[in-house]
Amino acid sequence: MSTEFDEIASIVLDEFGKLPAKRKPCVRDNGLHEWVPLSGIVAKGPGWSRCVALATGMKCLPASKLPQASGTAIHDWHAEVLAIRAFNYFVLEECRRLALGNKADKKSDFIRRRTDVELEGHAHEDPWHGQPFAWREDVSLHMYCSEAPCGDASMELIMAAQDDASPWDLPPPEPLPDNDVQDIGQFNQTGAEPSESLLGRGYFSQLGIVRRKPSRGDAPPSLSKSCSDKLALKQCTSLLSSLSSLLVLPSSAYLTSIILPESQYSSTGCQRCFSQEGRMNPLLPYLLKSKTTEVADSHSAAMSETWRNSGYAFSPFAIETTKLEFDFSKRTATAKAAAEQAQKGGTTSGSKIVASNLAVAWTANGLNVGLIGGVLQGRKKFDLKGASAVSRRKTWRLAAQVAEGLAALSGARSDGGEEADLLVKSLLSNQDATYDEIKECSLLRGRKAIKEEARREALKGWVKNIGDGGFRLSDQ
Repeated sequence: MSTEFDEIASIVLDEFGKLPAKRKPCVRDNGLHEWVPLSGIVAKGPGWSRCVALATGMKCLPASKLPQASGTAIHDWHAEVLAIRAFNYFVLEECRRLALGNKADKKSDFIRRRTDVELEGHAHEDPWHGQPFAWREDVSLHMYCSEAPCGDASMELIMAAQDDASPWDLPPPEPLPDNDVQDIGQFNQTGAEPSESLLGRGYFSQLGIVRRKPSRGDAPPSLSKSCSDKLALKQCTSLLSSLSSLLVLPSSAYLTSIILPESQYSSTGCQRCFSQEGRMNPLLPYLLKSKTTEVADSHSAAMSETWRNSGYAFSPFAIETTKLEFDFSKRTATAKAAAEQAQKGGTTSGSKIVASNLAVAWTANGLNVGLIGGVLQGRKKFDLKGASAVSRRKTWRLAAQVAEGLAALSGARSDGGEEADLLVKSLLSNQDATYDEIKECSLLRGRKAIKEEARREALKGWVKNIGDGGFRLSDQ
């Protein structure tokens, strides 16, 4: 019998199926079957459900390449992370349509304009929460993933797949890449030691820890955190990025559930990684709609106020399962390759599959791009023309367009709404500011404090991935 979660998975799978063949894995000329992870985000409103963003992909940039990215190449295009980037494009594009469109475009099933009463007096409060838009409170968000998220949530699955699941000896600490040792103080804020290196998929005895993206042993090191860790943090910050959260109140933009294939679900791993019974337990004082009035100390009391007043909360998502499988999952590709070998009369033991190097980002409001190496397919890496709509550079430009449209219309607002619109516009349209300076602005102080608290208390060892924040909106 089909379940609610099968239906959510089916919505994503059906939407991917509509994409042209050039956006999908293929069988190579040498007979190798490509596979790729898929993630999609489904919005569920009163009586309707719709896939609003989906992505495929499974790679990331080495830490040494970040200074060359200059806002053009995305750092991490694992499917879960790229789907969230695509979702933020969807959100900003909806905001742009509401801000700049004609009367027929002034309504969205997903985003609403906050009222003047909601915004009154919030333009200069600290922590600031004067965002002009909000995700609709009656529309929940759900994510389907065709593979278990890399990192802590999938460690039991990786152990079970080994010939010998005995824990490995821990390696000696390695120095961090040069681009990430500019400010030793930042590591102390997140609970990491300056000399520590993040583990990838190995060393099974270490569970409940922050890990980097897994890679081959001979691959250049990356400091991109695992999808497990990034999704765990999204339970605190919502699905909205820094720039999106300048325009959209985060309080309703949290995931309600993540749906995994039954074969990709480890209850032990997921509970340890994501739940309030696992490593996220220290964040219980900030639980969404918590009835708890007592907190452990003055620090927790102050932080509770910061979370609440900023529109944030610890909002754990449920992990659910589906019987459905993606046509290009690792398991499906393996089965197809084996069947093909058997049909040819050969042995299936040597059947081989290969990871696709193509990533895809799609949204329900017009985005449909192929990416290779973090840039548009067919473009040179780090060329400005290779920046996709989900890159830092293009996302910033889209957010600035929204802010400028709001400011142009702000005369029709009351003092509260007008002041908030103009404040956001002056920030996002600043041609002289760097990307890092925008992310460090006072309007995002509450969000930053919440991220630091989550990393300090629950996601210990989180090392910031820096080196691609010096570009400006005016750079050509």
